Amino acid sequence: MSNILIIYSSVHGQTRKICAYLEDKFVALGDKVTMSSLDQVPDLNDFDKVVLGASIRHGKHNPNVYDFISQNRGILEKKTSSFFSVNLVARKPAKNTPQTNPYMLAFIEKSEWKPNLLQVFAGSLNYQGYGIVDRNIIRFIMWMTKGPTDAQTNIEYTDWAKVDLFSSEFHAL
Repeated sequence: MSNILIIYSSVHGQTRKICAYLEDKFVALGDKVTMSSLDQVPDLNDFDKVVLGASIRHGKHNPNVYDFISQNRGILEKKTSSFFSVNLVARKPAKNTPQTNPYMLAFIEKSEWKPNLLQVFAGSLNYQGYGIVDRNIIRFIMWMTKGPTDAQTNIEYTDWAKVDLFSSEFHAL
């Protein structure tokens, strides 16, 4: 049994939803789990393993993700750890792995932390859940990338079987 901390940085809630799903999976596997938003992280020394999940907003991970990593890099590197990115680009098969997703590649290049396990999950697209500015920016990005632009679109692209596999892989570390 491990004592796992799951930390999330989520804008519209899909990353938090994935983290809650992972929490249930780890508990079912016999682990003790604490889930926390990035702005309320408990003492990392109290945990054996750390999972950090972060979403993309306007093409970038939240700068606080990198601040957190910089401030805690030493302890993160002593723990079994993982990082996953949640983004809509990952809805495309050619961009849904850590080796092919542009946001994960940017993370790897920018971050000094080298987690034991990396993963990428597709997010969700819910135009009605966004404010007017985000809705129009995301619709424009979707138009450019040949995604859905109908303002009534509400699609969850997350591959839950892939999340299951990730939970098993991380649990086994």
